[in-house]
Amino acid sequence: MARLLHELILEQADHRPTATAIVHRQTALDYATLTGQIQAMAGGLLACGLNRADRVAVYLPKRLETVVALFGAILAGGVFVPINPLLKPEQVAHILRDCNVRILVTTGDRSDPLESRLADCPDLHTLALVDETGAPRYRHHFQVLGWSALLAAAGSRPPARVIDVDMAAILYTSGSTGKPKGVVLSHRNMLTGAYSVAEYLGNRADDRILAVLPFSFDYGLSQLTTAFVAGARAVLMDYLLPRDVVATVVRDGITGLAAVPPMWVQLAQLDWPTAAVDSLRYFTNSGGAMPRATLAALRRALPKTTPFLMYGLTEAFRSTYLPPEELDRRPDSIGKAIPSAEVLVVREDGAPCAPGEPGELVHRGSLVALGYWNDPARTAERFRPAPGQHPGLPLLELAVWSGDTVRADEDGFLYFIGRKDDLIKTSGYRVSPTEIEEVLYGSGQLAEAAALGVPHPALGQAVVAVVKPLRDALNESELIAHCKRHLPNFMVPLQIVVRSADLPRNPNGKIDRKILAEDLRTLFPESAS
Repeated sequence: MARLLHELILEQADHRPTATAIVHRQTALDYATLTGQIQAMAGGLLACGLNRADRVAVYLPKRLETVVALFGAILAGGVFVPINPLLKPEQVAHILRDCNVRILVTTGDRSDPLESRLADCPDLHTLALVDETGAPRYRHHFQVLGWSALLAAAGSRPPARVIDVDMAAILYTSGSTGKPKGVVLSHRNMLTGAYSVAEYLGNRADDRILAVLPFSFDYGLSQLTTAFVAGARAVLMDYLLPRDVVATVVRDGITGLAAVPPMWVQLAQLDWPTAAVDSLRYFTNSGGAMPRATLAALRRALPKTTPFLMYGLTEAFRSTYLPPEELDRRPDSIGKAIPSAEVLVVREDGAPCAPGEPGELVHRGSLVALGYWNDPARTAERFRPAPGQHPGLPLLELAVWSGDTVRADEDGFLYFIGRKDDLIKTSGYRVSPTEIEEVLYGSGQLAEAAALGVPHPALGQAVVAVVKPLRDALNESELIAHCKRHLPNFMVPLQIVVRSADLPRNPNGKIDRKILAEDLRTLFPESAS
């Protein structure tokens, strides 16, 4: 069994060298070839002066070089920092400065808009461009290498010794306030998550897993690692349109597909050809609750496909899943803890909640991250002593206090209520936007929906629904009547805001509630600050 993350690939190269590891468009690499390129990448990074735990940022779309760069960085003893290719230069520069990136791997057309900002990244000493092959040159204070030159630069310098508790990756995630923060994950964190998820999904060597989510998102990166655990093939795809996903499932015989709720809402509206129905063995959802109507539509369209509903947070990589055999009995549950984790529901003082009592989800075990990069204050807020520790233990075990409110039923199955900072407080009630959105989607009129709390002079917050209709015309009175049939009055949206365009997304593909909330802050002017 692998002890370091890159050993997943190296072990498969020993056992199944000619098996396909990754596919991008018309090009495929088997495990032996992928291993050779990763080793060349590691040698090139070491020749460039990479030291133990130095950060290597990878600012690329999903392509073969992206995988080579990520795993080559850790084979060299460094730490990879995947940057979402949708981010703009200002956001990229923040990440480069925040975690003191030493080497940046990107393309020429992506580096050009960064030109002026890279001058303000003093720790950067090498810029590697995967689409250039020319001789090395200098720009500002750093050298510029083409991909071929980097891979050919290997010297005799060996990589630093690394063990399983050392850093492997820093993933940047949006928080409730301020700029994105870097979650530091160890080799052990990522390996535990990969083995655990691959176990309950039943991943096997003949699987073809579609990687459509960004690798900067822990859920997207997991498509790679869980494929490599089983010696399966990962098919790389940058998401364009929903129908492109279906076409790829058909063309590549995809057996495993992961997506977030907004994408599933769109995919559920499409026709799935017989070839897709026959090949797709399972699909997974995380990053938010999948609407019941969407899940029902997918199950009708894909009767041979097993659904796995999951819950995770970057600070613990993955936390819970609902066994498929429980889906019909508990369609709203996020399930129980995945293998190698324990998930607790506790009160503010850390005492366990009774069944049905809302409390904070606390995750303990070997998936708990190492904290937020260079941010002890926010780390201390989220990573705190695990509840119920034995008094005889001299060292405190740290757990992730998620900030998410959940409840457990009598059988220990968990139900998501909402994030502390997403809960709507109206007329003295605490309201889950997820529950309102479930009803909105159930109307059958909407392609997308987000429920928000908007400042209101009398209610504290008013419930407002921002929606994109399935069809050109939306019957708002019918939608409100549907909500009144299924929700108590205090949860019925006071106003429906209709948009013809897609709702805004954050870099991980989730609906961006912050942007929507800011847009609607003065909707009720008396309460505007």
